[in-house]
Amino acid sequence: MQKKFMRATALFFACAMAGTSLAADKLSIGTEGDYAPFNYVTAGGEIKGFDYDIGQAVCAEIKVECVWSTNEWSGIIPALQAKKFDVMIASMAINEDRKKEVDFTKPYYFNAMRFIARKDLGLTDVSPEALKGKVIGTQSGSVAVEALQEFFPDSEVKLYPTLSEVFLDMANGRLDLILEGQMALTDWLAKDDSGCCDFVGDSFILDTAQGNAMAVRKGNEELLGKLNGGLEAIMVNGTYDKIRKQYFDFDIMARPKSTSEYFR
Repeated sequence: MQKKFMRATALFFACAMAGTSLAADKLSIGTEGDYAPFNYVTAGGEIKGFDYDIGQAVCAEIKVECVWSTNEWSGIIPALQAKKFDVMIASMAINEDRKKEVDFTKPYYFNAMRFIARKDLGLTDVSPEALKGKVIGTQSGSVAVEALQEFFPDSEVKLYPTLSEVFLDMANGRLDLILEGQMALTDWLAKDDSGCCDFVGDSFILDTAQGNAMAVRKGNEELLGKLNGGLEAIMVNGTYDKIRKQYFDFDIMARPKSTSEYFR
């Protein structure tokens, strides 16, 4: 019910703004709302998370008011292109295919991937050979899909519309492992009362990974410049690091080892 309400709210904003722009002192921002701790919706219907806080800080720097909405991950780029909002701040990883559809800011973090596995499997090795025949879940459209397709052809990969659904199947024993962003997995493990699962193996990132960034419609150079300026300002004045420390106790701008280093 809560997500339906938020989606209805997003639709209202979309209809209200169709063919028009917000006032010059406001900026419409789209996120997903189902990727804690980066973006999520509270029981009270508020959008919160690291993405939200970074967006709010950038808006303060460029002197605009953020107006947020939630959107389905599978349709978030088309929603941006359809002008339902002007900026996407949803922990989207930059890649070459997406760069053909949107323009990205400079990255505001690198999201290393990592496996979590059911403890009863006793796994200590996450090589393709060790995971042959294992059932691995992840969110469709995530960069983890690319890694699984390239390096784990002999595993059974199950894709889900949302990360919440991945976690639900893992908790119910329908998956052996999950491959996803380490920080989102850390957040879920901290909330998992059953203690079913834990990290296995080290973190890594795709060879082609360019970081996670905000996105605007192709050709919107003026807005892109303002956002990059705002990001640079909060990194220089300490605001970025203050926000980061509320969520993570390590440097999320550091680039971890690549898939070619890890699996080849």
